Amino acid sequence: MKMAKTEKRSTETAVVEETKRAGPEPVSVPIKPRWDDSAMQSAYANVCNVMGTREEITLLFGTNKAWQAGSNEVPVELSHRITLTPYTAKRLAQMLEQGVREYEQRFGEIKLT
Repeated sequence: MKMAKTEKRSTETAVVEETKRAGPEPVSVPIKPRWDDSAMQSAYANVCNVMGTREEITLLFGTNKAWQAGSNEVPVELSHRITLTPYTAKRLAQMLEQGVREYEQRFGEIKLT
């Protein structure tokens, strides 16, 4: 019986000592990004397509090269593929929504047909 009590005390002491070593819980501090645009390139796109799997969301960007209306096919020259995690894609969607909201407050509603 005495051994069981001793073992229990040792375990409790170990837990307390481990807690003391771990220190206070980490505090979440916002990190401000430092943007490095030294290698940035710009591109124009007037077409975007979205595809996805369970693990990733892929955005395809390109340019509509059709100059004639009424054609059955629209040639689109794809220029960029951006692959995101679903978490990052959701954050991007929220930022785009906010950006469009601010744009419409300044310049008026964008009407889609």
